Amino acid sequence: MEFFEFVWVYILVFLLAAVPFVEAIILAPIAIFGGLSPLPVFLLAVSGNLLTVFFVIIFIERIKQWRKKKDNEKRKARAQRIWQKYGVIGLTIIGPYFIGSHLSAFLSLLFGGTKKQVTIWITISVVGWTLVFTIIAVLGFDFMKIEHPFLEQIFGAQ
Repeated sequence: MEFFEFVWVYILVFLLAAVPFVEAIILAPIAIFGGLSPLPVFLLAVSGNLLTVFFVIIFIERIKQWRKKKDNEKRKARAQRIWQKYGVIGLTIIGPYFIGSHLSAFLSLLFGGTKKQVTIWITISVVGWTLVFTIIAVLGFDFMKIEHPFLEQIFGAQ
């Protein structure tokens, strides 16, 4: 793989992780299955995901006004149940796995969490979930000796 192709695939991991609903916890294992190195994938996926989550937290008031027009009641109801049962910690820790980190942060703020609480707990959550799935991807595929030519072709890994 040429240098620019090598750099491009890692930039792509960062950019894809920054897209709302393309979660780092899903993207990191896919990139690792594609043959990319786990540590840079982990760091870039978490960074990309958290970058846009932090924008949600910073610009919550504007986003609230925009989201009034587009409301997904099913996801909101699920998040409301998690909020009532577990509060800000539960929604930010469990939420990224079920409804995504961006929506978890948004709903945590909407339901009454502070920006500081949500920032701390969503960071812990995204880092934790991504680390768990990165480790599973590395150990699982190394242990099972699974070949993944399709993903290697997509990511351009040799």
